[in-house]
Amino acid sequence: MDALYTAVATATHGRDGRAVSSDGRIDLKLAPPVELGGNGEGTNPEQLFAAGYAACFGSALGLVGRQAKVDVSDAAVTAEVGIGKQGEGFGLKVTLRVELPDTVDAETGRKLVETAHQVCPYSNATRGNVEVDLVIE
Repeated sequence: MDALYTAVATATHGRDGRAVSSDGRIDLKLAPPVELGGNGEGTNPEQLFAAGYAACFGSALGLVGRQAKVDVSDAAVTAEVGIGKQGEGFGLKVTLRVELPDTVDAETGRKLVETAHQVCPYSNATRGNVEVDLVIE
């Protein structure tokens, strides 16, 4: 694959440090959530992954909507990213909640969401590695 764009970010001190993008637009204090024993006073990697996946999936949905000539510009995507023990290490699971405009019928919506799941780079990166549930609301 030839990259069209490459994002660069550096994290120091793992989950209890700082994440900074190469252009300085992201500069975040990181902290584990309370549920993982942290103080919750910073952003955590799961939140960043959820934000990126939701935005990327929304863009993929917009692309397939335009290709199908279906207006999904008012769609909203919420990504829920869970972390838990998996074997000796940890794993992730994702639920993508897609809220489609009322003008999109259920069958068309399902097809668009499933097609977006095939197009989205996050979906392609996680496929076979992370459980991803699609929920249309």
